Amino acid sequence: MFSRRDLLRLSAASAALAPAGVKAAAPIAADWQALADAYRVPDWFRDAKFGIWAHWGPQCVPEFGDWYGRQMYIQGNPFYEHHVRTYGHPSKTGFIDLIGRWRAEKWQPADLMALYRKAGARYFMAMANHHDNLDMFDSAHHSWNTTRVGPKRDIVGTWAKIAREAGMRFAVSNHSSHAWHWWQTAYGYDAEGPLKGVRYDAFRLRKADGKGKFWDGLDPQELYTGPAFVPPAGLDSIAAMNEWHNARDGQWMEHAPPQNPAFVARWALRQRDLIDKYRPDMVYFDDHRIPFGQTGLDAVAEYYNRSLEWHGEIDVVLTAKQLSPFQRHAIVEDVERGYLADIRPQPWQTDTCLGSWHYDRPLYERKGYKSAKSVIQRLCDVVSKNGNLMLSVPVRGDGSLDELEIGILDELAAWFSLNGDAIYGTRPWRRFGEGPTPPPLGWMAEREAKPFVGEDIRFTAGRGVLNAFFLEWPERESAITSLGTRALPDAAIERVETMGGRPVPFFRDGEALHLMLPPGAGGAFVPGVRVYGRGLV
Repeated sequence: MFSRRDLLRLSAASAALAPAGVKAAAPIAADWQALADAYRVPDWFRDAKFGIWAHWGPQCVPEFGDWYGRQMYIQGNPFYEHHVRTYGHPSKTGFIDLIGRWRAEKWQPADLMALYRKAGARYFMAMANHHDNLDMFDSAHHSWNTTRVGPKRDIVGTWAKIAREAGMRFAVSNHSSHAWHWWQTAYGYDAEGPLKGVRYDAFRLRKADGKGKFWDGLDPQELYTGPAFVPPAGLDSIAAMNEWHNARDGQWMEHAPPQNPAFVARWALRQRDLIDKYRPDMVYFDDHRIPFGQTGLDAVAEYYNRSLEWHGEIDVVLTAKQLSPFQRHAIVEDVERGYLADIRPQPWQTDTCLGSWHYDRPLYERKGYKSAKSVIQRLCDVVSKNGNLMLSVPVRGDGSLDELEIGILDELAAWFSLNGDAIYGTRPWRRFGEGPTPPPLGWMAEREAKPFVGEDIRFTAGRGVLNAFFLEWPERESAITSLGTRALPDAAIERVETMGGRPVPFFRDGEALHLMLPPGAGGAFVPGVRVYGRGLV
């Protein structure tokens, strides 16, 4: 019989030969080298390509956009002005009161999941908590959770059951590491005006103040995290207050609050509880690298080791942002609202949103959402470079979608019904594509993107076929230079078809593969062709 030492040696020796999803023996140590040695991105993630995210919580109640909780406490900010007009001054009506207004009375999760699945998603992500520090699950270590306040339902548990019944992989997003810093504006005050110097609700509220209220028995300081750096009295202008907060904003990236180690310890317990209760296939950390140093690394190792217990292998994905090249071997990098220049060896993900992360009625009224076409353009670019796309479809406070969002999902469904086989289960080709429109590179760069044109083409490969997507419908004959005889002298192209199976006339010379696509009809967008032949893939 083999000893445990022998088994560990054999496991280590075979790790380099292991396909995606097969991992080293447990337990995996909580350091970057051990995590990188053990981890391979599972094939289910590489095959799925497209996920949908319900970025939904009490900040959707005002329907005024993202970061409402923090910005409603910044005098002069449009969110503050909206809050004062709609709900009252934040010294009297704070974020805690918005939680009390959250009922989710129109939430029909099974119907939403059916829409998401039809629209092409193969994995679904539920927000487990945001910077506002409310857990959307049956949290054993945080009393401020949706089984006790707000909808009084286990939001994450409900999503998990329904997603899996729909044949979807299930993910959760954890944003709560930022709460300790994010909430410090709630301890401030108006620097100008008739209520100058009157502290906002987080400064004064204590557990005893909840008697007879919906949060009776809960401590508001656990929600607002306690004062890490309270704005001092005497700041006498809006500019001075903003300058005071801005001087401290860099701390939220990676660092734990040194005067509040209990917050870090509780974060770790909440994360453990989340994975143990719901066994997510994916965890999204809304963090630059890993939160809280060694505590965050402990959480990653614990998740991977739990997967070994559940599945016999590390069959899960954990994402974080702005990783070093080495760290990309240990976890998956998420490039928020961003693009890459070329194919990356390690699978990656970008996440973006139809509009604001939290539901934004002014944006809806301006019809300011991304179009289905722009979503698919992004998808093809990302998949061609070995990535996945996670799309947030904002949910109203009441749990419903608006008609514009439903229309976009319907358009995505029509595109995937024709083109899905050229996306799912594919891998990057020899090059990602070609064309004159380079996307802006890096994190949070999408606002700088220029419109794609008919010469912008992206490739995927799978099932013995090369797929080519035109990011804009060509108005004339197309020339794919990557497929000319000069670029591919040893390949033979035998036929070209539309994704619907219609033959496409073509000829090939040293410069390019020349073809003429049939015209688009009925608002169709991002056409693709299948290229068959020898020596292509």
